[in-house]
Amino acid sequence: MFDDDYMTQTSGNSLGKVCLVGAGPGDPGLITVRGAQCLAAADLVLYDYLVNPLLLEHAPAAAERVCLGHPHGGREMLQQEVNRRMIAAAREGRRSVSFRTRRRRGGSAGGGRYSL
Repeated sequence: MFDDDYMTQTSGNSLGKVCLVGAGPGDPGLITVRGAQCLAAADLVLYDYLVNPLLLEHAPAAAERVCLGHPHGGREMLQQEVNRRMIAAAREGRRSVSFRTRRRRGGSAGGGRYSL
């Protein structure tokens, strides 16, 4: 699941974990074992609108799911807001997953905006 080596604790506080999972081309059969494990342990899943809904079935039913938007309407969610939500969840001791496809608006895996 979430590997303790990925986050070092510097105080007695219990920190959560953040995992970045690529959704690849969207075929549910192509998710990595590690990606499925991270989703299975998640309390919060942040995903882009192009992620195949079948992939989200790896997350627990109780996990909070947040779609990062669609380019044809709503307000835009900046990457900084996505980062803020993941960090806030980790500080609360929650496990979060940012789940993305390569086909995002703007075409890059980092930065960018999301429409909500």
